[in-house]
Amino acid sequence: MFSRFLCLLALILAPVSLSATEVAVSVPGAREELSDRLRSASLVVEAAEKDGATAQDVLAAARADYLRMIEVLYDEGHYGGVVSILVDGREAADISPLAGPLEIRSVQVRVQPGPLFWFSRAEIGPLVPNTRPAEGYAAGEAARAGVIRNAAREAVDTWRDVGHAKAEVSDQTITANHAKTAISSQISLSPGPRLRFGALYMDETQSRVRPGRVRAIAGLPTGEIYSPAELQEAEQRLRRTGAFRSVTLREAEVPTADNRLDFNAELTDAKRRRVGAGIELSSLEGLTLSGFWLHRNLLGGAERLRFDFEIGGIGGDSGGIDYKLSGRYERPATFTPNTTLFLGFTIQELDEPEYRERSGRIGGGLTHRVDEDLTVESGIMYQYSEIDDDLGSRTLEHLLFPSSLTFDDRDDELNATKGIYLNIEATPFIGLDNDALGTRLYTDARTYVGLGEDNRFVLAGRFQLGSVAGARATEVPPDMLFYSGGAGTVRGQPYQSLAIDIGNGNRIGGRSFLALSGEVRTKINEKWSIVGFADTGFVGQDSWGTGNGDWHSGAGFGARYNTGIGPIRVDLATPLDDDAGQDFELYIGIGQAF
Repeated sequence: MFSRFLCLLALILAPVSLSATEVAVSVPGAREELSDRLRSASLVVEAAEKDGATAQDVLAAARADYLRMIEVLYDEGHYGGVVSILVDGREAADISPLAGPLEIRSVQVRVQPGPLFWFSRAEIGPLVPNTRPAEGYAAGEAARAGVIRNAAREAVDTWRDVGHAKAEVSDQTITANHAKTAISSQISLSPGPRLRFGALYMDETQSRVRPGRVRAIAGLPTGEIYSPAELQEAEQRLRRTGAFRSVTLREAEVPTADNRLDFNAELTDAKRRRVGAGIELSSLEGLTLSGFWLHRNLLGGAERLRFDFEIGGIGGDSGGIDYKLSGRYERPATFTPNTTLFLGFTIQELDEPEYRERSGRIGGGLTHRVDEDLTVESGIMYQYSEIDDDLGSRTLEHLLFPSSLTFDDRDDELNATKGIYLNIEATPFIGLDNDALGTRLYTDARTYVGLGEDNRFVLAGRFQLGSVAGARATEVPPDMLFYSGGAGTVRGQPYQSLAIDIGNGNRIGGRSFLALSGEVRTKINEKWSIVGFADTGFVGQDSWGTGNGDWHSGAGFGARYNTGIGPIRVDLATPLDDDAGQDFELYIGIGQAF
Protein backbone atom coordinates (compact mmCIF):
# COMPACT_ATOMS: atom_id res chain seq x y z
CA MET A 1 0.00 0.00 0.00
CA PHE A 2 2.75 2.42 0.98
CA SER A 3 4.69 1.65 -2.22
CA ARG A 4 1.58 2.39 -4.34
CA PHE A 5 1.20 5.71 -2.55
CA LEU A 6 4.81 6.61 -3.37
CA CYS A 7 4.29 5.74 -7.02
CA LEU A 8 1.14 7.86 -7.17
CA LEU A 9 2.92 10.76 -5.48
CA ALA A 10 5.83 10.51 -7.91
CA LEU A 11 3.44 10.62 -10.86
CA ILE A 12 1.71 13.67 -9.44
CA LEU A 13 4.92 15.62 -8.73
CA ALA A 14 6.99 14.50 -11.71
CA PRO A 15 7.43 17.24 -14.34
CA VAL A 16 5.73 15.87 -17.45
CA SER A 17 6.48 17.70 -20.69
CA LEU A 18 3.53 18.54 -22.94
CA SER A 19 3.46 17.25 -26.44
CA ALA A 20 1.02 20.03 -27.49
CA THR A 21 -1.57 22.13 -25.71
CA GLU A 22 -4.12 24.09 -27.72
CA VAL A 23 -5.26 27.32 -26.07
CA ALA A 24 -8.26 29.31 -27.26
CA VAL A 25 -9.31 32.68 -25.82
CA SER A 26 -12.78 33.92 -26.73
CA VAL A 27 -14.40 37.19 -25.66
CA PRO A 28 -17.79 37.22 -27.39
CA GLY A 29 -19.25 40.63 -28.13
CA ALA A 30 -16.22 42.57 -26.87
CA ARG A 31 -14.48 45.38 -28.71
CA GLU A 32 -11.15 44.48 -30.32
CA GLU A 33 -9.04 46.51 -27.88
CA LEU A 34 -10.49 44.67 -24.86
CA SER A 35 -10.04 41.27 -26.53
CA ASP A 36 -6.40 42.02 -27.31
CA ARG A 37 -5.70 43.11 -23.72
CA LEU A 38 -7.24 39.95 -22.29
CA ARG A 39 -5.25 37.72 -24.63
CA SER A 40 -2.02 39.59 -23.82
CA ALA A 41 -2.68 39.24 -20.07
CA SER A 42 -3.25 35.48 -20.23
CA LEU A 43 -0.51 33.46 -18.55
CA VAL A 44 -1.84 30.16 -19.86
CA VAL A 45 -1.23 31.27 -23.47
CA GLU A 46 2.37 32.09 -22.58
CA ALA A 47 2.87 28.85 -20.63
CA ALA A 48 1.53 26.63 -23.42
CA GLU A 49 3.92 28.20 -25.95
CA LYS A 50 6.98 27.82 -23.72
CA ASP A 51 9.35 24.98 -24.56
CA GLY A 52 9.48 22.33 -21.83
CA ALA A 53 6.28 23.49 -20.14
CA THR A 54 4.65 20.81 -17.99
CA ALA A 55 1.00 20.07 -17.27
CA GLN A 56 1.51 21.54 -13.78
CA ASP A 57 2.86 24.75 -15.35
CA VAL A 58 -0.16 25.13 -17.61
CA LEU A 59 -2.64 24.35 -14.80
CA ALA A 60 -0.99 26.88 -12.47
CA ALA A 61 -1.14 29.51 -15.20
CA ALA A 62 -4.80 28.74 -15.88
CA ARG A 63 -5.72 29.10 -12.20
CA ALA A 64 -3.87 32.43 -12.03
CA ASP A 65 -5.68 33.73 -15.10
CA TYR A 66 -9.00 34.19 -13.27
CA LEU A 67 -7.61 37.12 -11.28
CA ARG A 68 -5.70 38.53 -14.25
CA MET A 69 -8.80 38.51 -16.45
CA ILE A 70 -10.88 40.22 -13.75
CA GLU A 71 -8.19 42.87 -13.27
CA VAL A 72 -8.21 43.65 -17.00
CA LEU A 73 -12.01 43.85 -17.02
CA TYR A 74 -12.01 46.26 -14.05
CA ASP A 75 -9.28 48.29 -15.70
CA GLU A 76 -11.49 48.63 -18.79
CA GLY A 77 -14.65 49.50 -16.83
CA HIS A 78 -16.42 46.11 -16.82
CA TYR A 79 -17.46 45.14 -13.27
CA GLY A 80 -19.93 42.33 -13.96
CA GLY A 81 -17.82 40.00 -16.07
CA VAL A 82 -17.74 36.20 -15.90
CA VAL A 83 -14.57 34.18 -16.52
CA SER A 84 -14.53 30.47 -17.34
CA ILE A 85 -11.32 28.51 -17.94
CA LEU A 86 -11.82 24.91 -19.02
CA VAL A 87 -8.87 22.52 -18.88
CA ASP A 88 -9.80 19.52 -21.00
CA GLY A 89 -13.45 20.33 -20.24
CA ARG A 90 -13.02 20.85 -16.45
CA GLU A 91 -13.11 24.24 -14.74
CA ALA A 92 -9.51 25.05 -13.73
CA ALA A 93 -10.59 26.44 -10.36
CA ASP A 94 -12.07 23.02 -9.45
CA ILE A 95 -8.88 21.09 -10.18
CA SER A 96 -6.55 20.57 -7.24
CA PRO A 97 -2.98 21.66 -8.07
CA LEU A 98 -1.73 18.55 -6.21
CA ALA A 99 -3.84 16.14 -8.25
CA GLY A 100 -3.73 17.71 -11.66
CA PRO A 101 -3.68 15.84 -15.00
CA LEU A 102 -0.43 14.40 -16.36
CA GLU A 103 -1.22 15.82 -19.79
CA ILE A 104 -3.34 18.73 -20.98
CA ARG A 105 -4.60 18.76 -24.54
CA SER A 106 -6.69 21.92 -24.60
CA VAL A 107 -7.49 25.03 -22.57
CA GLN A 108 -10.52 27.17 -23.37
CA VAL A 109 -10.62 30.64 -21.84
CA ARG A 110 -14.02 32.28 -22.20
CA VAL A 111 -14.66 35.78 -20.89
CA GLN A 112 -18.07 37.43 -20.83
CA PRO A 113 -17.19 41.08 -20.13
CA GLY A 114 -20.64 42.25 -19.16
CA PRO A 115 -21.75 45.86 -19.64
CA LEU A 116 -19.44 48.86 -19.55
CA PHE A 117 -19.93 50.96 -16.40
CA TRP A 118 -19.94 54.78 -16.39
CA PHE A 119 -19.15 57.35 -13.74
CA SER A 120 -22.33 58.70 -12.16
CA ARG A 121 -20.11 60.61 -9.73
CA ALA A 122 -16.37 61.32 -9.89
CA GLU A 123 -15.17 63.61 -7.13
CA ILE A 124 -11.67 64.17 -5.72
CA GLY A 125 -10.28 66.87 -3.50
CA PRO A 126 -8.96 69.09 -2.31
CA LEU A 127 -6.83 69.68 -5.41
CA VAL A 128 -3.91 72.04 -5.87
CA PRO A 129 -5.40 75.41 -6.95
CA ASN A 130 -5.84 75.84 -10.71
CA THR A 131 -5.48 72.11 -11.41
CA ARG A 132 -8.03 69.59 -12.67
CA PRO A 133 -8.58 65.86 -12.09
CA ALA A 134 -6.86 63.34 -14.33
CA GLU A 135 -8.23 62.93 -17.84
CA GLY A 136 -11.26 60.63 -17.93
CA TYR A 137 -12.16 61.05 -14.24
CA ALA A 138 -15.52 62.80 -14.68
CA ALA A 139 -19.24 62.01 -14.59
CA GLY A 140 -20.37 60.45 -17.86
CA GLU A 141 -16.96 58.94 -18.69
CA ALA A 142 -16.19 55.21 -18.77
CA ALA A 143 -15.51 54.12 -15.16
CA ARG A 144 -12.19 52.37 -15.67
CA ALA A 145 -10.38 51.29 -12.50
CA GLY A 146 -7.11 52.52 -13.99
CA VAL A 147 -8.60 56.00 -14.35
CA ILE A 148 -9.52 56.02 -10.66
CA ARG A 149 -6.01 54.97 -9.69
CA ASN A 150 -4.45 57.57 -11.98
CA ALA A 151 -6.68 60.32 -10.62
CA ALA A 152 -5.62 59.57 -7.04
CA ARG A 153 -1.94 59.20 -7.93
CA GLU A 154 -1.79 62.36 -10.04
CA ALA A 155 -3.57 64.42 -7.39
CA VAL A 156 -1.15 63.27 -4.68
CA ASP A 157 1.86 63.82 -6.97
CA THR A 158 0.68 67.34 -7.78
CA TRP A 159 0.54 68.20 -4.08
CA ARG A 160 4.04 66.74 -3.62
CA ASP A 161 5.33 68.80 -6.55
CA VAL A 162 4.41 72.01 -4.70
CA GLY A 163 6.07 70.95 -1.45
CA HIS A 164 3.46 68.84 0.36
CA ALA A 165 5.66 65.76 0.74
CA LYS A 166 3.22 63.94 3.03
CA ALA A 167 0.15 64.29 0.82
CA GLU A 168 -1.94 61.11 0.75
CA VAL A 169 -5.39 59.68 0.06
CA SER A 170 -7.22 59.94 3.36
CA ASP A 171 -10.49 58.26 2.32
CA GLN A 172 -12.20 56.81 -0.72
CA THR A 173 -15.66 55.48 -1.40
CA ILE A 174 -16.36 53.53 -4.59
CA THR A 175 -19.86 52.10 -5.10
CA ALA A 176 -21.08 50.08 -8.08
CA ASN A 177 -24.76 50.18 -9.10
CA HIS A 178 -25.16 47.09 -11.28
CA ALA A 179 -28.74 47.88 -12.17
CA LYS A 180 -27.72 51.23 -13.66
CA THR A 181 -24.18 50.12 -14.68
CA ALA A 182 -22.87 53.12 -12.80
CA ILE A 183 -19.91 53.80 -10.50
CA SER A 184 -19.92 56.45 -7.80
CA SER A 185 -16.36 57.43 -6.82
CA GLN A 186 -15.35 59.86 -4.06
CA ILE A 187 -11.67 60.35 -3.15
CA SER A 188 -10.58 62.57 -0.26
CA LEU A 189 -7.02 63.87 -0.03
CA SER A 190 -4.99 65.06 2.93
CA PRO A 191 -2.26 67.41 1.57
CA GLY A 192 -0.50 67.91 4.91
CA PRO A 193 1.76 70.92 5.56
CA ARG A 194 4.10 72.44 3.01
CA LEU A 195 7.59 71.20 3.92
CA ARG A 196 11.20 72.19 3.36
CA PHE A 197 14.21 69.97 2.89
CA GLY A 198 15.86 69.06 6.18
CA ALA A 199 19.09 67.25 6.95
CA LEU A 200 20.54 64.13 5.32
CA TYR A 201 21.62 61.37 7.72
CA MET A 202 23.33 58.03 7.11
CA ASP A 203 24.68 55.05 8.96
CA GLU A 204 28.46 55.42 8.73
CA THR A 205 28.93 51.66 8.79
CA GLN A 206 27.02 50.99 5.57
CA SER A 207 29.43 52.73 3.16
CA ARG A 208 33.15 53.44 2.80
CA VAL A 209 32.31 56.91 1.46
CA ARG A 210 32.53 59.52 4.22
CA PRO A 211 29.17 61.02 5.36
CA GLY A 212 30.35 64.55 4.63
CA ARG A 213 31.16 63.62 1.04
CA VAL A 214 27.83 61.82 0.64
CA ARG A 215 26.03 65.02 1.68
CA ALA A 216 28.18 67.17 -0.61
CA ILE A 217 27.60 64.91 -3.63
CA ALA A 218 23.85 64.57 -3.01
CA GLY A 219 23.56 68.35 -2.70
CA LEU A 220 20.21 68.13 -0.95
CA PRO A 221 18.99 71.77 -0.85
CA THR A 222 18.40 72.06 2.90
CA GLY A 223 15.98 74.88 3.73
CA GLU A 224 14.35 75.01 0.31
CA ILE A 225 10.77 73.93 -0.46
CA TYR A 226 10.52 70.17 -0.91
CA SER A 227 10.57 69.01 -4.53
CA PRO A 228 10.44 65.39 -5.80
CA ALA A 229 12.56 66.44 -8.80
CA GLU A 230 15.30 67.80 -6.51
CA LEU A 231 15.21 64.60 -4.46
CA GLN A 232 15.51 62.46 -7.59
CA GLU A 233 18.43 64.57 -8.84
CA ALA A 234 20.22 64.14 -5.48
CA GLU A 235 19.90 60.36 -5.83
CA GLN A 236 21.14 60.54 -9.43
CA ARG A 237 24.23 62.52 -8.42
CA LEU A 238 25.15 59.78 -5.95
CA ARG A 239 24.56 57.04 -8.55
CA ARG A 240 26.62 58.83 -11.21
CA THR A 241 29.75 58.60 -9.06
CA GLY A 242 29.74 54.84 -9.65
CA ALA A 243 30.71 54.29 -6.00
CA PHE A 244 27.31 52.82 -5.07
CA ARG A 245 25.43 49.76 -6.28
CA SER A 246 22.15 51.11 -4.93
CA VAL A 247 21.01 54.50 -3.61
CA THR A 248 17.81 55.42 -1.76
CA LEU A 249 17.15 58.68 0.07
CA ARG A 250 14.28 57.70 2.33
CA GLU A 251 12.19 60.47 3.87
CA ALA A 252 11.47 60.54 7.59
CA GLU A 253 8.04 59.37 8.70
CA VAL A 254 7.32 62.58 10.63
CA PRO A 255 8.47 66.14 9.74
CA THR A 256 10.26 68.24 12.32
CA ALA A 257 8.48 70.85 14.43
CA ASP A 258 9.52 73.61 12.01
CA ASN A 259 8.09 71.72 9.00
CA ARG A 260 11.36 70.33 7.69
CA LEU A 261 11.65 66.84 6.28
CA ASP A 262 14.82 64.91 7.07
CA PHE A 263 16.15 62.05 4.94
CA ASN A 264 18.19 58.94 5.56
CA ALA A 265 20.67 57.74 2.93
CA GLU A 266 20.45 53.99 2.38
CA LEU A 267 23.55 53.08 0.39
CA THR A 268 25.17 49.89 -0.86
CA ASP A 269 28.74 50.23 -2.09
CA ALA A 270 29.77 48.95 -5.49
CA LYS A 271 32.98 46.96 -5.79
CA ARG A 272 35.81 49.43 -5.39
CA ARG A 273 37.89 48.12 -8.30
CA ARG A 274 36.97 47.16 -11.82
CA VAL A 275 38.90 46.03 -14.90
CA GLY A 276 37.78 45.76 -18.50
CA ALA A 277 39.09 45.01 -21.98
CA GLY A 278 38.08 45.50 -25.60
CA ILE A 279 39.09 44.32 -29.06
CA GLU A 280 38.48 45.66 -32.57
CA LEU A 281 39.61 44.34 -35.94
CA SER A 282 39.95 46.00 -39.33
CA SER A 283 41.35 44.35 -42.44
CA LEU A 284 43.61 47.38 -43.08
CA GLU A 285 44.12 48.98 -39.66
CA GLY A 286 44.73 45.62 -38.02
CA LEU A 287 43.96 44.61 -34.46
CA THR A 288 43.33 47.09 -31.63
CA LEU A 289 43.50 45.94 -28.02
CA SER A 290 42.35 48.13 -25.13
CA GLY A 291 41.80 47.81 -21.41
CA PHE A 292 41.28 49.79 -18.22
CA TRP A 293 41.66 49.62 -14.44
CA LEU A 294 39.28 51.65 -12.26
CA HIS A 295 39.13 52.50 -8.54
CA ARG A 296 35.73 53.93 -7.55
CA ASN A 297 36.48 55.33 -4.08
CA LEU A 298 40.16 56.21 -3.94
CA LEU A 299 40.27 58.55 -0.91
CA GLY A 300 36.92 57.83 0.74
CA GLY A 301 35.10 60.62 -1.05
CA ALA A 302 33.81 58.70 -4.13
CA GLU A 303 36.88 59.82 -6.10
CA ARG A 304 37.56 57.84 -9.29
CA LEU A 305 40.99 56.90 -10.60
CA ARG A 306 41.10 55.24 -14.00
CA PHE A 307 44.00 54.08 -16.16
CA ASP A 308 43.45 53.17 -19.84
CA PHE A 309 45.82 51.56 -22.29
CA GLU A 310 45.49 50.91 -26.00
CA ILE A 311 47.67 49.12 -28.53
CA GLY A 312 46.58 49.55 -32.16
CA GLY A 313 47.72 48.74 -35.66
CA ILE A 314 48.80 45.20 -34.76
CA GLY A 315 49.29 43.29 -38.00
CA GLY A 316 47.75 46.11 -40.03
CA ASP A 317 48.85 48.19 -42.99
CA SER A 318 48.40 51.60 -41.33
CA GLY A 319 51.95 52.55 -40.44
CA GLY A 320 53.24 50.76 -37.37
CA ILE A 321 51.97 49.89 -33.92
CA ASP A 322 50.45 52.69 -31.82
CA TYR A 323 50.69 52.84 -28.03
CA LYS A 324 48.64 54.94 -25.66
CA LEU A 325 48.50 55.14 -21.86
CA SER A 326 46.26 57.61 -20.01
CA GLY A 327 45.11 58.24 -16.47
CA ARG A 328 42.33 60.37 -15.05
CA TYR A 329 41.42 61.29 -11.48
CA GLU A 330 37.95 62.69 -10.76
CA ARG A 331 36.58 64.27 -7.59
CA PRO A 332 32.80 64.80 -7.66
CA ALA A 333 31.05 67.71 -5.93
CA THR A 334 33.90 70.20 -6.24
CA PHE A 335 32.60 73.76 -5.77
CA THR A 336 29.01 72.63 -6.58
CA PRO A 337 27.22 69.26 -6.36
CA ASN A 338 27.13 69.10 -10.20
CA THR A 339 30.80 70.01 -10.76
CA THR A 340 33.62 67.45 -10.95
CA LEU A 341 37.32 68.25 -10.74
CA PHE A 342 39.56 66.16 -13.01
CA LEU A 343 43.32 65.72 -13.36
CA GLY A 344 44.83 63.62 -16.10
CA PHE A 345 47.72 62.67 -18.33
CA THR A 346 48.24 60.95 -21.67
CA ILE A 347 51.42 59.40 -23.06
CA GLN A 348 51.30 58.07 -26.61
CA GLU A 349 53.33 57.02 -29.60
CA LEU A 350 51.53 57.17 -32.94
CA ASP A 351 53.12 55.42 -35.93
CA GLU A 352 50.77 56.53 -38.70
CA PRO A 353 51.14 56.28 -42.50
CA GLU A 354 52.07 59.99 -42.83
CA TYR A 355 53.85 60.73 -39.56
CA ARG A 356 55.30 59.47 -36.33
CA GLU A 357 54.55 61.34 -33.11
CA ARG A 358 55.59 60.81 -29.52
CA SER A 359 53.78 63.08 -27.09
CA GLY A 360 52.85 63.63 -23.48
CA ARG A 361 50.00 65.71 -22.09
CA ILE A 362 49.16 66.65 -18.51
CA GLY A 363 46.60 68.98 -16.97
CA GLY A 364 43.21 69.30 -15.34
CA GLY A 365 39.91 71.10 -15.33
CA LEU A 366 36.24 71.01 -14.36
CA THR A 367 33.23 69.13 -15.72
CA HIS A 368 29.79 70.59 -14.98
CA ARG A 369 26.55 68.71 -15.59
CA VAL A 370 23.91 71.28 -16.52
CA ASP A 371 21.12 68.69 -16.60
CA GLU A 372 20.62 65.01 -17.32
CA ASP A 373 21.54 65.43 -21.02
CA LEU A 374 23.89 68.43 -21.15
CA THR A 375 27.50 68.54 -19.89
CA VAL A 376 30.19 71.22 -20.29
CA GLU A 377 33.90 70.82 -19.60
CA SER A 378 36.86 73.19 -19.54
CA GLY A 379 40.51 72.79 -18.58
CA ILE A 380 44.15 73.64 -19.13
CA MET A 381 46.82 71.25 -20.45
CA TYR A 382 50.52 71.24 -21.26
CA GLN A 383 51.64 69.12 -24.25
CA TYR A 384 55.11 68.16 -25.46
CA SER A 385 55.48 66.49 -28.89
CA GLU A 386 58.33 64.96 -30.89
CA ILE A 387 57.38 64.67 -34.56
CA ASP A 388 58.75 63.03 -37.71
CA ASP A 389 56.72 63.65 -40.88
CA ASP A 390 57.08 64.94 -44.43
CA LEU A 391 57.76 68.42 -43.03
CA GLY A 392 60.84 67.11 -41.20
CA SER A 393 61.70 66.39 -37.57
CA ARG A 394 60.77 68.88 -34.85
CA THR A 395 59.64 69.27 -31.26
CA LEU A 396 56.67 71.38 -30.16
CA GLU A 397 55.40 72.61 -26.82
CA HIS A 398 51.87 73.94 -26.39
CA LEU A 399 49.62 75.26 -23.68
CA LEU A 400 46.09 74.04 -24.46
CA PHE A 401 42.76 75.33 -23.15
CA PRO A 402 40.29 72.58 -24.16
CA SER A 403 36.58 73.17 -23.71
CA SER A 404 33.63 71.05 -24.80
CA LEU A 405 29.86 70.90 -24.75
CA THR A 406 28.10 67.53 -24.98
CA PHE A 407 24.36 66.95 -25.40
CA ASP A 408 23.24 63.31 -25.36
CA ASP A 409 19.63 62.12 -25.07
CA ARG A 410 20.07 58.80 -26.91
CA ASP A 411 18.10 55.87 -25.53
CA ASP A 412 21.16 53.57 -25.71
CA GLU A 413 24.77 54.68 -26.09
CA LEU A 414 25.88 51.49 -27.89
CA ASN A 415 22.72 50.82 -29.91
CA ALA A 416 20.63 53.98 -30.21
CA THR A 417 17.19 53.89 -31.87
CA LYS A 418 16.20 57.49 -31.11
CA GLY A 419 17.69 60.72 -29.85
CA ILE A 420 20.52 63.13 -30.61
CA TYR A 421 24.20 63.20 -29.74
CA LEU A 422 26.11 66.48 -30.15
CA ASN A 423 29.71 67.16 -29.13
CA ILE A 424 31.31 70.56 -29.77
CA GLU A 425 34.99 71.03 -28.90
CA ALA A 426 37.05 74.23 -28.94
CA THR A 427 40.75 74.10 -28.00
CA PRO A 428 42.58 77.42 -28.06
CA PHE A 429 46.35 76.92 -27.89
CA ILE A 430 49.57 78.87 -27.43
CA GLY A 431 52.91 77.70 -28.82
CA LEU A 432 55.51 77.89 -26.06
CA ASP A 433 58.47 77.45 -28.44
CA ASN A 434 57.06 79.53 -31.32
CA ASP A 435 54.56 82.32 -31.87
CA ALA A 436 51.64 80.01 -32.70
CA LEU A 437 48.30 81.27 -31.43
CA GLY A 438 45.23 79.47 -32.69
CA THR A 439 42.20 77.28 -32.07
CA ARG A 440 41.22 73.75 -33.02
CA LEU A 441 37.46 73.28 -33.52
CA TYR A 442 35.65 69.97 -33.89
CA THR A 443 31.98 69.01 -34.01
CA ASP A 444 30.41 65.53 -34.00
CA ALA A 445 26.61 65.43 -34.45
CA ARG A 446 24.52 62.25 -34.67
CA THR A 447 20.80 61.63 -34.92
CA TYR A 448 18.64 58.50 -34.81
CA VAL A 449 15.04 57.86 -35.89
CA GLY A 450 13.22 54.58 -35.23
CA LEU A 451 10.46 53.47 -37.59
CA GLY A 452 7.97 50.61 -37.57
CA GLU A 453 6.85 48.32 -34.79
CA ASP A 454 9.47 47.98 -32.04
CA ASN A 455 11.81 50.25 -34.08
CA ARG A 456 12.34 47.59 -36.70
CA PHE A 457 13.99 50.19 -38.96
CA VAL A 458 16.44 52.79 -37.65
CA LEU A 459 17.77 55.68 -39.72
CA ALA A 460 21.09 56.95 -38.36
CA GLY A 461 23.05 59.97 -39.54
CA ARG A 462 26.39 61.53 -38.58
CA PHE A 463 28.00 64.88 -39.37
CA GLN A 464 31.62 65.76 -38.50
CA LEU A 465 33.27 69.15 -38.98
CA GLY A 466 36.77 70.27 -38.01
CA SER A 467 39.06 73.26 -38.40
CA VAL A 468 42.47 74.48 -37.20
CA ALA A 469 42.53 78.28 -37.34
CA GLY A 470 45.25 80.83 -36.57
CA ALA A 471 48.28 78.54 -36.94
CA ARG A 472 50.26 76.90 -39.73
CA ALA A 473 50.38 73.14 -40.16
CA THR A 474 54.01 73.18 -39.04
CA GLU A 475 53.04 74.79 -35.73
CA VAL A 476 50.70 72.07 -34.47
CA PRO A 477 51.17 68.32 -33.84
CA PRO A 478 49.94 66.04 -36.66
CA ASP A 479 47.26 64.51 -34.42
CA MET A 480 45.60 67.96 -34.23
CA LEU A 481 45.27 68.02 -38.04
CA PHE A 482 42.68 66.04 -40.00
CA TYR A 483 42.77 62.93 -42.15
CA SER A 484 39.94 60.86 -43.65
CA GLY A 485 39.49 57.17 -44.31
CA GLY A 486 38.85 54.21 -42.04
CA ALA A 487 36.31 53.09 -39.47
CA GLY A 488 35.78 56.49 -37.80
CA THR A 489 35.35 58.54 -40.98
CA VAL A 490 34.87 56.89 -44.39
CA ARG A 491 34.54 53.11 -44.38
CA GLY A 492 35.80 51.38 -47.50
CA GLN A 493 38.62 53.91 -47.97
CA PRO A 494 42.09 52.99 -46.63
CA TYR A 495 43.00 54.36 -43.21
CA GLN A 496 43.98 58.08 -43.35
CA SER A 497 44.17 57.81 -47.12
CA LEU A 498 42.86 61.34 -47.72
CA ALA A 499 45.34 64.09 -46.77
CA ILE A 500 46.98 67.19 -48.29
CA ASP A 501 49.53 66.63 -51.07
CA ILE A 502 52.45 69.07 -50.65
CA GLY A 503 54.39 67.77 -53.66
CA ASN A 504 57.12 65.25 -54.35
CA GLY A 505 54.97 62.48 -52.90
CA ASN A 506 54.79 64.19 -49.49
CA ARG A 507 51.55 64.53 -47.56
CA ILE A 508 50.34 66.13 -44.33
CA GLY A 509 47.04 66.45 -42.51
CA GLY A 510 44.54 69.11 -43.45
CA ARG A 511 43.41 72.13 -41.43
CA SER A 512 39.75 71.58 -42.38
CA PHE A 513 37.61 68.47 -42.38
CA LEU A 514 34.04 67.44 -43.20
CA ALA A 515 32.45 63.98 -43.08
CA LEU A 516 28.90 62.69 -43.59
CA SER A 517 27.64 59.18 -42.79
CA GLY A 518 24.25 57.52 -43.13
CA GLU A 519 22.97 54.09 -42.14
CA VAL A 520 19.74 52.12 -42.49
CA ARG A 521 19.52 49.44 -39.78
CA THR A 522 16.91 46.71 -40.20
CA LYS A 523 16.05 44.27 -37.42
CA ILE A 524 15.60 40.68 -38.61
CA ASN A 525 14.74 39.29 -35.17
CA GLU A 526 15.63 40.00 -31.54
CA LYS A 527 19.26 38.99 -32.11
CA TRP A 528 20.15 39.83 -35.72
CA SER A 529 20.10 43.02 -37.76
CA ILE A 530 21.45 44.03 -41.16
CA VAL A 531 22.85 47.46 -42.04
CA GLY A 532 23.43 49.39 -45.23
CA PHE A 533 25.63 52.49 -45.10
CA ALA A 534 27.38 55.21 -47.10
CA ASP A 535 30.11 57.63 -45.97
CA THR A 536 31.82 60.62 -47.57
CA GLY A 537 34.67 62.84 -46.37
CA PHE A 538 36.59 66.00 -47.28
CA VAL A 539 40.01 67.25 -46.16
CA GLY A 540 41.11 70.82 -46.98
CA GLN A 541 44.41 72.66 -46.83
CA ASP A 542 43.18 75.89 -45.22
CA SER A 543 41.06 76.42 -42.11
CA TRP A 544 37.66 76.63 -43.75
CA GLY A 545 37.95 74.35 -46.78
CA THR A 546 37.99 77.13 -49.36
CA GLY A 547 41.43 76.25 -50.79
CA ASN A 548 43.02 73.06 -51.97
CA GLY A 549 41.14 69.95 -50.84
CA ASP A 550 39.57 66.71 -51.98
CA TRP A 551 36.65 64.35 -51.35
CA HIS A 552 36.34 60.56 -51.20
CA SER A 553 33.46 58.17 -50.42
CA GLY A 554 32.67 54.60 -49.48
CA ALA A 555 29.66 52.35 -48.96
CA GLY A 556 28.82 48.85 -47.85
CA PHE A 557 26.69 46.61 -45.73
CA GLY A 558 27.03 44.83 -42.42
CA ALA A 559 25.47 42.59 -39.80
CA ARG A 560 24.82 43.09 -36.09
CA TYR A 561 24.38 40.48 -33.38
CA ASN A 562 22.73 41.79 -30.22
CA THR A 563 24.51 40.54 -27.09
CA GLY A 564 22.27 42.38 -24.62
CA ILE A 565 25.04 44.79 -23.60
CA GLY A 566 25.72 45.97 -27.13
CA PRO A 567 25.80 44.62 -30.68
CA ILE A 568 28.78 42.86 -32.23
CA ARG A 569 29.46 44.73 -35.48
CA VAL A 570 30.76 43.31 -38.77
CA ASP A 571 30.94 45.72 -41.75
CA LEU A 572 32.21 45.15 -45.29
CA ALA A 573 32.80 48.30 -47.36
CA THR A 574 34.22 49.33 -50.72
CA PRO A 575 35.40 52.72 -52.07
CA LEU A 576 33.06 54.64 -54.37
CA ASP A 577 35.69 55.49 -56.99
CA ASP A 578 37.68 53.60 -59.61
CA ASP A 579 38.24 50.73 -57.14
CA ALA A 580 34.53 50.31 -56.37
CA GLY A 581 33.66 46.63 -56.09
CA GLN A 582 37.31 45.62 -56.37
CA ASP A 583 38.83 46.65 -53.03
CA PHE A 584 37.06 45.84 -49.80
CA GLU A 585 37.68 46.65 -46.14
CA LEU A 586 36.39 44.55 -43.22
CA TYR A 587 35.58 46.07 -39.81
CA ILE A 588 34.70 44.14 -36.64
CA GLY A 589 33.92 45.69 -33.26
CA ILE A 590 31.44 46.09 -30.41
CA GLY A 591 28.69 48.70 -30.61
CA GLN A 592 27.31 50.47 -33.66
CA ALA A 593 29.74 52.32 -35.94
CA PHE A 594 28.30 55.56 -34.47
